[in-house]
Amino acid sequence: MAHDGAEMPKTVILPDLLSLTEAALSPVAALLAGAQAGLRRAVDTGGKVSGAALEARQFEAHALSWLATYVESLRQLRAWAGRIADAGSFGEMEGLILQIGFGEYLAQIAGGIPMSQGEVARLADLGLSWTPEGAAATLVAQGNTPATRARLVALMRDNHGRATFGATGLDDDLEMIRDQFRRYAEERVVPHAHDWHLKDELIPMAIIEELAELGVFGLTIPEEFGGLGLSKASMVVVSEELSRGYIGVGSLGTRSEIAAELILCGGTDAQKAHWLPKLASGEILPTAVFTEPNTGSDLGSLRTRAVKVGEDWEITGNKTWITHAARTHVMTLLARTDPDTTDYRGLSMFLAEKTPGTDEAPFPTPGMTGGEIEVLGYRGMKEYELGFDGFRVKGENLLGGVPGQGFKQLMQTFESARIQTAARAIGVAQSALEVGLQYAEDRKQFGKSLIEFPRVAGKLAMMAVEIMVARQLTYHSARQKDHDKRCDLEAGMAKLLGARVAWAAADNALQIHGGNGFALEYRISRILCDARILNIFEGAAEIQAQVIARRLLDGAA
Repeated sequence: MAHDGAEMPKTVILPDLLSLTEAALSPVAALLAGAQAGLRRAVDTGGKVSGAALEARQFEAHALSWLATYVESLRQLRAWAGRIADAGSFGEMEGLILQIGFGEYLAQIAGGIPMSQGEVARLADLGLSWTPEGAAATLVAQGNTPATRARLVALMRDNHGRATFGATGLDDDLEMIRDQFRRYAEERVVPHAHDWHLKDELIPMAIIEELAELGVFGLTIPEEFGGLGLSKASMVVVSEELSRGYIGVGSLGTRSEIAAELILCGGTDAQKAHWLPKLASGEILPTAVFTEPNTGSDLGSLRTRAVKVGEDWEITGNKTWITHAARTHVMTLLARTDPDTTDYRGLSMFLAEKTPGTDEAPFPTPGMTGGEIEVLGYRGMKEYELGFDGFRVKGENLLGGVPGQGFKQLMQTFESARIQTAARAIGVAQSALEVGLQYAEDRKQFGKSLIEFPRVAGKLAMMAVEIMVARQLTYHSARQKDHDKRCDLEAGMAKLLGARVAWAAADNALQIHGGNGFALEYRISRILCDARILNIFEGAAEIQAQVIARRLLDGAA
């Protein structure tokens, strides 16, 4: 395999591509540093970031977050190229992905980064301007052209049916895991997912039992507690492939992953010994019960209260957007144990046991009621509103045994949750790309396949490029987590970008389908609905951008 663009004759790849992309990183890193320092000065009050000043400059702050996400994306894309070049896997497809990715993202940094369909983050918003020079100018001018996109799609057509477009850079063990779960999704999920969606059915228990047998629910739980003790990177690959089949199936593992992380980080030894083996085996299914009707992302203002009654607790209040609430066995439930507080400091986390429901009686546990929220997509586990009125929780099920720790315990899981969401986004985006590519091959118009038209091919090329960008950012976050490094910034960026990439891929794949994409019988209609939630849950895009900005500005002190 060739190691650099210079060794690839008869191609549209630029000479010395690895050197060129490496050289382009310095100017954008300097640009980001200038943006950070400038905004930090603007929101500084007595040496600290002023929350009010930051909110007043929200657009600039979020522009900074997107700029930082793009710079980190390019850094990780270049690091991926370097690793696979060293391994002898840097072929023409990988070169084109690298070149188009750099050409497009550098051009967007210079001209405007789309934060959403109607909002563009421009350098002028941050008091900056940049005219690409040298390597960056070459990549902007020649990196992403109709010829490069056409060549990439030609290679993708030859590659169709393989797990990914371009080498992922993962080791053989992780690729073996990917193959196993891709095969499983193809055989057991893809043929049925659309029917589950259209009928608004719960994912069958048979699928959950099979996932348990495959070890999905205990993938990252330590072996001493009955899990497989594998890496977060392995969970990313599993989530990606299962979500490619159906986001609901990919999200089943996330439930247990987050519940287990809460218990591992915040639980007592007795709680770990009792709950973790049951979660790992799939004997019990968990659900997260955090959000309330009037709080949304503002978890600090929760009103659901827990009152000590003897040795136990009684919970009263309302929760909403509770995924997979009916047939689960335990709720990680956040409630206020200190009635004198109005912020995060009075919150506690409970491992609240309940009886799994049936279709006829979804919530049979005393003190608890619920009703289904009908939703556009992400249907396989269903969403519910829950009401608690004197709901009893054993005293021993206060997570960690000490009240007032709930918010802190929850914060410890956010890195993993966002890495997981980024992985699910990649799976949904990959699904959209494959469905769109297949339709573009099969559908004939004006005497030829749709894929022969440059704009159709161009959409598919950009999907493949952006999926690889988001994938490398997500893998980087998972590696950081696996090495016990703080990665809330990287995980937030991966989630922010991954969600946008998934929505763009689904929207473009539907566009390729034309009118048929609007018909419920076509899978792309479901994929579009499923993709839409990714920009909302686990931190809406606006909240995510705010969190990233805050971290960047604190780090610029």
